[in-house]
Amino acid sequence: MQSPDDFNPPVGDPIEIEPGLTRIVAPNPSPMTYRGTNTYLLGERQLAVIDPGPESEAHLRAILDALRPGQEISHIVVTHSHVDHSPLSRALARETGAPIVGFGDWQAGRSAVMQKLADEGLAGGGEGVDTGFHPDQVLGDGETLAGDGWSLRAIHTPGHYGNHISLEWGDALFCGDHVMGWASSLVSPPDGDLSDFMASCARLQRRDWRVFHAGHGAPIDDPGGRLDWLVAHRLGREAEILARLADGPDTAYGLAMRIYTDTPPALIGAATRNVFAHLVDLTGRRRVAPHPHLSADARFALV
Repeated sequence: MQSPDDFNPPVGDPIEIEPGLTRIVAPNPSPMTYRGTNTYLLGERQLAVIDPGPESEAHLRAILDALRPGQEISHIVVTHSHVDHSPLSRALARETGAPIVGFGDWQAGRSAVMQKLADEGLAGGGEGVDTGFHPDQVLGDGETLAGDGWSLRAIHTPGHYGNHISLEWGDALFCGDHVMGWASSLVSPPDGDLSDFMASCARLQRRDWRVFHAGHGAPIDDPGGRLDWLVAHRLGREAEILARLADGPDTAYGLAMRIYTDTPPALIGAATRNVFAHLVDLTGRRRVAPHPHLSADARFALV
């Protein structure tokens, strides 16, 4: 796999990364998005645009300017409705007349425990939610979207986000933000669910993939190895949390401060969300118990 430091393509420039597939990086670099969101153009004549990206007039023009004579956009496919992936779909649909395709609206696929936390007032953290996302066409788990010379099969991969889908293209996978080569994926309740994340990883591990094209960063040319690393990383984090709780009850924030000792202050909020995601999962598995009840501010103790 390419070193993350080696991935620094020109923002806004269309780059063909394999036959029939072009990538354009959006102008939204950040600690959460790395160099920016990867927008993919798939096909030869009638194209699918995968993850058009954030609201950006410059990125909209870059996508449209990448079309060669005789090409047009026939479908706009969104892996999930975080604000760095889906908002530009609406402007692109107005410009092209292409339908927006996704698993469902911004609340689709949310697990019962996360819905309860949301109902109790827990708001999303991390990358931000596109609450205006409503696809014109729903693409359910296992369903196929076919176009001119290309075919995509949806695999519902909740975890990073409830309505997250990965898109199978032969032996390649557009994996959105479920797997990234430059960092571990954020799981931030109530949008993200760690129990779902681990189940989605296990599902993807059943297939021998050639390459993952992620929502951020370079192509992942050892998908199996990267999935193994993600699972091991999460199990290691779980072990750290349980070890700290062996010293006595603590909150998600308190645990994050003790575990993420080298993390910049600006990212402690995201780290706390990650720890809380683990605590929700551990609560569901009866490894820990929250007091007085399950919430982001609860104190957790070993069972």
